[in-house]
Amino acid sequence: MERPVHSMNNLFAQLGKPSDDDAIERFIETYRPLAGAMQLHEASFWSASQACFLHEALLHDADWAEVADKLNVELHARH
Repeated sequence: MERPVHSMNNLFAQLGKPSDDDAIERFIETYRPLAGAMQLHEASFWSASQACFLHEALLHDADWAEVADKLNVELHARH
């Protein structure tokens, strides 16, 4: 059975955040760059349940891991 492929829009909706492209871009621009050693789920802007979801997704290589990792890369990037 193939794993579902989730988009960044789906991830933001799952996290209860505005999930349109413009809102996602604003979110990333607002919070980047995260400190190099900070893990995605450790950022202070997540609620406890959002942080837990992201941590579990990455820790267990869940269906959401690929898109969560993409968000992690985007938030650590310096632009």
